[in-house]
Amino acid sequence: MRTLGLIGGTSWHSTIVYYRLINEMAGKRTGTHSNPPLIIYSLNIELMREFNVEKIKTKYLHIARKLEIAGANAIVICANTPHLVYDHVKDKISIPILHIADAIGVEASGKGFKKLGLLGTKPTMEGDFLHKRLKQEYGIETIVPEQDFMDEIHQFISQELTKGKFTESAKSFFLDHIQLLKEKGAQAIIMGCTELPLLISSDDTDLPLLQSTNLHAQMAVDYIFN
Repeated sequence: MRTLGLIGGTSWHSTIVYYRLINEMAGKRTGTHSNPPLIIYSLNIELMREFNVEKIKTKYLHIARKLEIAGANAIVICANTPHLVYDHVKDKISIPILHIADAIGVEASGKGFKKLGLLGTKPTMEGDFLHKRLKQEYGIETIVPEQDFMDEIHQFISQELTKGKFTESAKSFFLDHIQLLKEKGAQAIIMGCTELPLLISSDDTDLPLLQSTNLHAQMAVDYIFN
């Protein structure tokens, strides 16, 4: 089994989910209770809340180099938003970063989806690090909620979900926006915040949910064994 370096902490709740999923999926793959070698660097989420992009890029590059030196064969960023550092970091290290958009794109293409709704932090919805890769590599269009609602969506995520607070009001709010994205033509929804699947499950809506965390974890396990 190849060794993965995990960059977590944004939030630690989602990092736990990544760690659990990778170990569970690897165990099922082997049919035993064996688990893969993982090196975890958990950073302080305040870096993301401050949201100084240059500081974020510098920190993630520093961590990626530490994980490479420590023996990681590849890196998994255990959240959606920090993938904004991908282009900055990937060419400055000699090991691959497993991009979450590729995990989403492969799954969506396999199901024939060409138009996906996206829910996540404001930087994830406004940025192009998911949109562009999905369009260029998989021919998939990404649609997001109206600009007026992005601040409120971001507030729920940053002030509640990443702090482990999962309320009925938040659930109702996100389900309303899933319906609005469906009305705009979305064939499925990218759960583009690692904490969202902790709030909403496929039983809550008739629209397919692409849980980026699960898909990314499966991509990581495929890499471990291939």
